[in-house]
Amino acid sequence: MRDGVASNGLARSCEAVFCRMPAYLREITTMKNFIFRRYKAMRRFSVNMMWALTLGGILLASHTAHAQDRFSIEIDGGVSFATQDLGDAGLGTGMGFEATLAYRIMPHLAGYAGWGWNHFPTDEPFAGAGLDVEETGYVFGLRFAHPFGTAPLGYYVQAGGLYNHLEFEDGDEIVADTGHGLGWEAGAGVMLSLGNDWRLLPGLLYRSLSRDVDMDGVNIDTELTYVSVRMGISKSF
Repeated sequence: MRDGVASNGLARSCEAVFCRMPAYLREITTMKNFIFRRYKAMRRFSVNMMWALTLGGILLASHTAHAQDRFSIEIDGGVSFATQDLGDAGLGTGMGFEATLAYRIMPHLAGYAGWGWNHFPTDEPFAGAGLDVEETGYVFGLRFAHPFGTAPLGYYVQAGGLYNHLEFEDGDEIVADTGHGLGWEAGAGVMLSLGNDWRLLPGLLYRSLSRDVDMDGVNIDTELTYVSVRMGISKSF
């Protein structure tokens, strides 16, 4: 209680002294207190800003380091072997190529999307005509890739979808087109590191696409299934 009375008395004494000061001294004292408070506020702001910039720099550096090599582009090609006839026609050995862009969403898992083209000759007439078959369209899916220990060799497995169509051609003329539809694919292979983020990707790919085609007013069910032996090359960036 006595401490409280003493404190209040001290505050009243200081206030009385302040009030008895000349006006210019009160202004100087008030300005000094204002500058001191502003200095303390600016110092706190500077310290907080320094910590924020430091933390932001660490987070940015971490993000940049993790973002490196997340993207990759791949070009592959090879030969394809149909696993069944297409309608009433047998298919010869096909060939094709594909280009895809991938994004690594986890250390060993990436999503991919791209465009591809495959061509098959017919060993027998299709719907009474000697036609070639071309499959073109889009691919998308997921690929899991993992190295064999510390060796520059690894493996991958992938699965995804197709949004493709079949064109039936007589020479340079397109006789019929199925329109785009969904199919699926699955594949596996090995990865061989060439250095500087380049890789060779030999592998096998299985695809299946079922579409209907109109031939001179006759609707024909077609199912293109094949195994493709591929050789690809990719670059990460």
